[in-house]
Amino acid sequence: ALDVSVVYACIRAIANGISQVPLRVMRELPDGKGWEPAPEHPLYKVLNRKPNRWQTSFAMRETMILHLCLTGNAFFYKNMVRGRVKELIPLDPGSVSTTRNPDYSLTYMISGPDGRSMTVPQSVVWHVRGPSWDTWRGLDPVRLARETIGLTIATENTQSELHANGLQMAGTYTTTEKLPPDKYKQIQAWIAAQVGGANRHKPFVIDSGFTWTPQAMTGVDSQHLETRKFQVEQICHAFGVFPPMIGHAGQSMTFASAEQVFQAHVVHTLAPWVQRLEQSIDNDLLDGDEDEGFSAHFNMNSLLRGAFKDRSEGYSKALGSGGSPAWMTPNEIRAIEDMNPIAGGDELPKPTNI
Repeated sequence: ALDVSVVYACIRAIANGISQVPLRVMRELPDGKGWEPAPEHPLYKVLNRKPNRWQTSFAMRETMILHLCLTGNAFFYKNMVRGRVKELIPLDPGSVSTTRNPDYSLTYMISGPDGRSMTVPQSVVWHVRGPSWDTWRGLDPVRLARETIGLTIATENTQSELHANGLQMAGTYTTTEKLPPDKYKQIQAWIAAQVGGANRHKPFVIDSGFTWTPQAMTGVDSQHLETRKFQVEQICHAFGVFPPMIGHAGQSMTFASAEQVFQAHVVHTLAPWVQRLEQSIDNDLLDGDEDEGFSAHFNMNSLLRGAFKDRSEGYSKALGSGGSPAWMTPNEIRAIEDMNPIAGGDELPKPTNI
């Protein structure tokens, strides 16, 4: 499936969006009045910076989305030290088999590169699932979309062979004579030499009463453009990605509509993945008694930023411009814009009539 450029582009659009935003362990403030980063938590560094000895947080999440989009499952071995997760070791989904026990617990059998296998309990495996039918294994997206992906591969192969042949179709070579089998082979070799290689597109000279009748081919048959465009949209539907996000603009787009499509991509494509991952982390990695009050959060604000003019107008209203009560402090706005706080910026400004 990855040989199909549209499949790879769809997965990349999802993976880039999930991987480029900060992922932090947050602590709930007293009385539920918000959240603040908790860098002292052991899982903070694992998720935000260094999940293992050879991957960054970006690379780990990128691999996770690749596994989820292609197999419906992503597996990580939890390297535990004194009951806390110190490393997340990614596992090839093809080397892991899942078994549900009579008590509804799960057991994982992991096959190693040396051919040996080991069976481990659910407590040491972080298993992220895509949409699931039986609730404990993710559905295989590629298998569900196999006809759509297969038709795309077949269309690309057909057009590749057609252009490799110089858009020349086969034909019929007729004669009234009766030919022996060895003569058939001789004529076939001779025709191939006349219409291929350096003789392609040159006049075809025929003698001895033979007639060459080429097969007709329409422009639609030679281009397949409509079929290929339709298959791009079908694969995008299967992965839940808007076609413009992979560079396929079926209709002319203005800058305003392009921005709206990107906002829709964040809300309708990335946000469900974010919720799936945040809840999976809370359920499987922050499941100890000492993790009470901690939660994982993706900061999606950087993807939802509009143009500078639009942000400025929104911030002005948030600071009380126009006489309405202020609901953001200057330092809160500076934090969103990745700027350092200023002295006296933690107080809500008084409303103004400007």
